[in-house]
Amino acid sequence: MTEMSAQPSDEREANVSRRNLAKALAAGAAAATLDSAAFAQSADVLTEAVPADYERDPARWGSAEIAALFPGFKHLDIRTRGAVIRLRHGGSGPPLLMLHGYPVSHVSWYKIAARLSDRYHVVLADLRGYGDSSLPAPGPDNVNYSFRVMAEDMMQVMEQLGHRQFYLAGHDRGARLSHRLCLDHPERVTKVALLDMLPTYHVFTNVNKNWALGTWHWMFLAQPEPFPETLISAVPAEWFLRSRGGAGLASQPKPVFDEFVRCWTPKTIKGACHDYRANATIDFEMDAADRGRKIATPLLVLWGTRGAPPTDEYPRVWREYASNIVAAESFNSGHYLHWDVADQVYDRFVRFFTV
Repeated sequence: MTEMSAQPSDEREANVSRRNLAKALAAGAAAATLDSAAFAQSADVLTEAVPADYERDPARWGSAEIAALFPGFKHLDIRTRGAVIRLRHGGSGPPLLMLHGYPVSHVSWYKIAARLSDRYHVVLADLRGYGDSSLPAPGPDNVNYSFRVMAEDMMQVMEQLGHRQFYLAGHDRGARLSHRLCLDHPERVTKVALLDMLPTYHVFTNVNKNWALGTWHWMFLAQPEPFPETLISAVPAEWFLRSRGGAGLASQPKPVFDEFVRCWTPKTIKGACHDYRANATIDFEMDAADRGRKIATPLLVLWGTRGAPPTDEYPRVWREYASNIVAAESFNSGHYLHWDVADQVYDRFVRFFTV
């Protein structure tokens, strides 16, 4: 009998987890050691849309109706060390990076981005695997879809646009990435706003029946490839997004919903599954290793009560993970606060992201 097979199963699993964690930490450290000169050689603007592209190639760039929601914004692809990131950016003032959630794209911010660009240089990016960003191979233990690596994409994008430091706002998956970025690179983020998200470690260690029924997609999408991809791809994108893609998607204006449908492709389905697999494994291991560390970045926490009476859950939990909560506020809204109560979210952002 070999040494490995002689070990109890729980000990073998613990060893595997430790090896996974070591790989993840090594990947993050290796990326962090690259200097600015190396970055300048490895990241560049690949292509930028012009108005005619929305008529000539809407499958690639989306519709003119969507572009009109972001007046004055440039629409382009930027290469990072590990991916090609699709983004829009526009406006002037302090830089503000805004990151979307599942199962949508940067267009998720359409109700407030143009208004914010009057005050800030707004950067809206598709996470790797989502929207029109590329689909890198997942790598060992899905490390390339860990929020540590995905955060590297966003730092490189912001450097490419001339910003070493920036304000940061994230919703859902984008908020999880934002939390990890603030843990790994606190010197980069001046202030951070997190929308409708509780920390991954807290979520996975406080599962109950109601959470399992309401958030079943976490476990479904994290199943081994290709099970969830096959089932999701078996139905039209429009049906999936209307039925199970997330409350509120189908209520958006037709051009916006159509844009989400355009981007819900086999590539994006696979990217979302990579994300959720990483979150349940390597992300959780990194978060467990960082348990007890609090981000010191000034933090704004906003969440929707979904029509239920507000509780103190969000500020109570976030006090265990952040030492500088500037404000925490709930709204009678669904998961997508920046749609349901867009004016209020805009107002809170302007108040918070002020020098």
